[in-house]
Amino acid sequence: MPSPIIIALDLDFKDSLNLARKLDPNKCKLKVGSQLFTSSGPKVITILKDLGFEIFLDLKFHDIPNTVSSSVLSSVELGVWMVNVHASGGEEMLEAAVSVLKKVEKRPLLIGVTLLTSLDQISIEKIGIKINLKDQVIRLTKMCKEKGLDGVVCSPQEISDIRKEIGKDFLLVTPGIRTNSNLVHDQKRTATPKEAIENGANYIILGRDVLQSINPSKEVEKIYKEIS
Repeated sequence: MPSPIIIALDLDFKDSLNLARKLDPNKCKLKVGSQLFTSSGPKVITILKDLGFEIFLDLKFHDIPNTVSSSVLSSVELGVWMVNVHASGGEEMLEAAVSVLKKVEKRPLLIGVTLLTSLDQISIEKIGIKINLKDQVIRLTKMCKEKGLDGVVCSPQEISDIRKEIGKDFLLVTPGIRTNSNLVHDQKRTATPKEAIENGANYIILGRDVLQSINPSKEVEKIYKEIS
């Protein structure tokens, strides 16, 4: 089966390439986030694609509709597999992002970020969101589906609730994955790889567990076998 594993390359350019060369593109995809993209630019995506990897460009676009649609179109030109926008940017922004992709022949998957996994109920209340965290995630997920996105990024703890509300035909991409559930680091809503997949995640994002492993390739292989 196609691998549901996405490795977050939250490293500098040199270390990212060193890690990628140790991994099997048949067993995982790679995520290029703001740290790596800001330091290295589009060239890192070209190099990683040449190594055989599908790339998730994780820049979480959140701006006025015209700017976001232009940014999404630029990601198409980079040839990435998946790109994301912040769902809280609102309906018009989401519509603009979806609309621009209708004009291209080969489009990436477009997913919306609901709430960062570093946030909990207390955190969202401090920024003025007074409803229950899960209700807010589900509200944003429904909006993304209604506007034509392919899926959302959500924490493992919301997967089951989202599936009950919107069914199976919508992609759920889950960060906050820890092979050791006791090591949450700066994430607050986490789960193990197996828990996330069994609850209905389509893709799981792993970072430190692989990046800090003595043998990253072996670690990915172990997780792949565990969830396959």
